[in-house]
Amino acid sequence: MTANETEDRREQQSDGIADSAPGLARIAVSAWLRTLEWSLEGAARAGSRLAGAAFGGEAGERAEEPAPEEPAAREPASELRERGAELLRRSADVDYREEAHPAYVRILDELAPDEARILRLLATKGPQPAVDVRSGLPFASELVAPGLTMIGADAGCRDLDRVHAYLNNLNRLGLIWFSRESLRDPLRYQVLEAQPEVIAPLREGGRLARTVRRSIALTPFGADFCEVCLPQPPA
Repeated sequence: MTANETEDRREQQSDGIADSAPGLARIAVSAWLRTLEWSLEGAARAGSRLAGAAFGGEAGERAEEPAPEEPAAREPASELRERGAELLRRSADVDYREEAHPAYVRILDELAPDEARILRLLATKGPQPAVDVRSGLPFASELVAPGLTMIGADAGCRDLDRVHAYLNNLNRLGLIWFSRESLRDPLRYQVLEAQPEVIAPLREGGRLARTVRRSIALTPFGADFCEVCLPQPPA
């Protein structure tokens, strides 16, 4: 190969390198970006491992701290059985006498002042009349207004709008019951049925509307509660 041919070949190689320079630059940039991405990911993973080790070390140190000594917790069922056994022991003790039912303290905390007035009315005046207003045929009737009564007014309740809620709470506590039986004295129902609170739903129910007579009375539990907890008015 002559000197001229050698020089021509070098020039062609230089021209080829020059022509491919943009492509090589792109390849170099791409390789640099991938290297940078791998470096960042590696640093993130290393930082995560270091943070996990730090937190794990703190958790381990906390776990190794001796917990304060506490009395051994007793099983709830075992405790209930012990309390039941204690009740049976007291029931067999002929010298033990319980002055009042232990639930009375809790019940007093769950009563409104107006509810105490209602209980005293039932304790001193006996069962009270109540009526439901229904409309329609006897076997296909519709309830128009339930549990209408004069208990709130007769007991002197301050908030008559809450009488239904009062009665429901007293029933929940086992102090009163809603009886389906009517009182023997029909005059007491006639007085109740003449009240505006009963006349209005009777008119609303139309010509087939009628009253169903019922009563509200103390339960034996409620009667004992009133005798023990509520002072009775002077005779």
